[in-house]
This record gives sequence, structure tokens and C-alpha cells, in this order.
Amino acid sequence: MNDKIVMPVWTIGLFIVVMNTTMFNVSIPSIMQDLGITADLGSWVISSYSIGYALSTVIYSRLSDIVPIRKLLTVGLLVLGLSSVFGLFARDFNALLIARILQSAGAGVMAGLGLVLASRYVPIEKRGSAIAMISAGSAMAFGLGPIVGGLISEYLGWNGLFTITCLVLVILPVLVRLLPKENAAAFRFDILGALLTIVNAATLLLAVTQVSGAWLAISCLSLLVHAWHLNRSNDTFINPELLTNPAYCKLVTIGFCILVLNLGNLFLMPLVLAKVFDQSAMVIGLTIAPGAILSAFLTRFVGRWIDRYGNLRFLLIGHCILSLVMIAFYTALGASPLVILLGYLCFSPAFSATIASLNNETSRILPKSLIGSGMGLMQLIQFFGGSISVAVCGILLEVQKKTPLIYSYKHVYVVLFLIGLSSLGMLLWYKLTSPRVVSYGDK
Repeated sequence: MNDKIVMPVWTIGLFIVVMNTTMFNVSIPSIMQDLGITADLGSWVISSYSIGYALSTVIYSRLSDIVPIRKLLTVGLLVLGLSSVFGLFARDFNALLIARILQSAGAGVMAGLGLVLASRYVPIEKRGSAIAMISAGSAMAFGLGPIVGGLISEYLGWNGLFTITCLVLVILPVLVRLLPKENAAAFRFDILGALLTIVNAATLLLAVTQVSGAWLAISCLSLLVHAWHLNRSNDTFINPELLTNPAYCKLVTIGFCILVLNLGNLFLMPLVLAKVFDQSAMVIGLTIAPGAILSAFLTRFVGRWIDRYGNLRFLLIGHCILSLVMIAFYTALGASPLVILLGYLCFSPAFSATIASLNNETSRILPKSLIGSGMGLMQLIQFFGGSISVAVCGILLEVQKKTPLIYSYKHVYVVLFLIGLSSLGMLLWYKLTSPRVVSYGDK
């Protein structure tokens, strides 16, 4: 596989998919107004896509151990592209919701298989650069999504947002031609395990987002049933070998915490700019965009540095920068919008380097037979961190209604800082307890 061509094209596809998760955020008010729906229904335009995206990511990753990547990619991008065409003509809430759910069913193929592809076919001495490129594409999509979404919504209406994801139909034939051919393996697919994973994920997200004890009880029950299934079955959807690997479990915990910081910060920054400084959606996007653009610009350098100096060094540096930015936001948040602009200029590249190093380290410790399931589960847990972070940040702000506005945001940033410190502690524990294999970056 020519990774110098495949990985940039794949990153473009992933950029489109990830941006699709943020473009709709700025359009929710106009969608609610045009369709005459309540805020509760409007939130499902976002959450339905988020839940489906997370689940399809781990499903595609797991299937990549037994089904050729080219076949999975064809199915995923066709579903995403055709559902986007359908969304262009959606005129009521039910049609819009169906389009978003179908989009999510296909979108997970890019995130789910990108790391698998890099881990399987990019030589280890160049893998850091490839994974860093993927991470930077995601970071830039998060930053530019609100700007693109605002522009399209203003001039084309919210249906126009589906135009962007239709572009994956152009990328599909290019990638299918470039990807290596693989042979399908004989397998028994664990349908019950896959269904239990979906139920676990959906009920836990609903429990958090709806602050529901009933959904939490259902989620706990489903987790117990899933644990029973793992103990009595062979070739399960979630490979139990992963759950008994201490090093992998530590890295998964770190990934969860890092996404809590990233999505929590991306949720809070626009609110601060809008509520404290009365900035418009377009100005908010322009404030956040420089950090995302810088992150993408630094990709080639960060990837080379990871390959040269190793994963753990950049994990440590990244953690320190992320924590320092959280403290800076806590101390100087209300001073000026420039605090957020400068803070995110540091935060976004640090996050991209950290997540790239984390994913590269995860691919390093996993045997080839567990790459697909291991990277898929890692991404699912990371996504949960981000989803739960947004919900919890919203709840923390809600319970501080009587607190002066700027202080309520500062208090949430303190919580994020503590989570960052916890992740740093887990990283140090991993560094001290995990057996090291001397390789390209550990010199």
C-alpha cells in the first residue's frame, strides 16, 4: 500500500465525516424553527448521529479482523453518501432523523478503519506520522465545522449541510482502487455480543444525557448480561483478551480522559464567547479555527517527532500542555476573548499530538490479531469520554444557575483540570508498570 497517497486521501474523508458531527450544532436553532420542533427533539439530530457513529465505529473495526477493508469501506461510504443525498430532500423531522441515523451507520467506517489501516499496513517507523495525520484531520474538522456549518446554513439552509458528506461518494472509488486486496477469513460473527454492545452504549449515553436513573439501571443490567456472555462464549464481539491486558486498559482509561478534556473544552469555549463576550456564531468559529489550523499545519512535524522520539514522551508533554491550558482558562477566562484564542492555539496541537501518540502506542502493544477489535474498542471508549463530558459539563452549568456566569464556567474548567491530572497519573503508572519493547522511538 502506498501510504503517502492513501493516508492523505483517507484523512480528507475522515475530515468530512468528523465535520459532519459539528456542522449541525450551529444549525439546530434554525432546524427547530423551520420544522416547529422542541429543543428535546432538536437535540436528537445531534445525539442520534453521535450514538450511531460511536457504535458503527467499533462494529467496523471488529469486522476488519475478518472482512476485507475494501468491502467494509464500500458499504460504509455508500450508506453515508446515499443517506446524505436523501437528507438533501428532507422536509420534516422524521425524514431528517432517519437521514442522520443512516449517516451515522456509514460514518463510523472512516474512524473505525483509519487506525486499523495505519496499524496494519504502515511500517512502524512511519506509523506515528500516519496516525498524527489522521488525528490532525479530526482536530481541524472540530474547529472548522462550526464555521462551515454557519456559512452553509446562512446561504443554503440546513439541508445544504448534507452536501458536504455527499463528497464521500467521490472519495470512495479512489480509495477502493488504492487499498490493498485482502482475503476474507472464515468466521462466526457474534450477533448477540454486537447487540449487547449497542445496548450497553446506547443506554449508558441515554442515562447520562437524560440524567435518568431508570436508564442507568437498564445499562447496569445490560453490562451484567454482557459480562455473563463474555464468560460463556467463544469468539465474542468484544474480545475478552483486551479486558485482561493491564497495559491496554490503562491506555483506554487515558483515551477516555483525553476526550473528556477535548470535547468538554470545545463545548465550553463557544458558550463563554457567546454568553460572556456576546460573540456571534461566525466570530466564535473564527476564534476557534486558528488552533485547529495550526494543529493541521504541525501534523507532519509532530508525526516525525513521534516516530523519532517515541510515544510516551509526547504523551507526557501533551498532558502537561492540556492541563496548563485548563488552569489558564480558570484564572483568566473572563479577561478577553484572546485568552480563548491563544489557549486553543496551544490546546489543539497538544491534543492532536497526545491522541496520535496514544493510538500509536496502543497499536504497538497489541498483537496483529487484536488490532481491529482493540483499536475499535479504544475509539468507542474515547467517544464515550467526549459524549459524557458534554453532558456532564451541561449538568454542572445547570446546577450553578445562581452562581455568577463567569465563575460557573471556571468551576467546570477546574473539574476538567482534575481529570487531566488523573489522566497524567494513569500515564505515569503505565510508564512505570508496563514492560517496554525497545523500538524506533525508544533510544
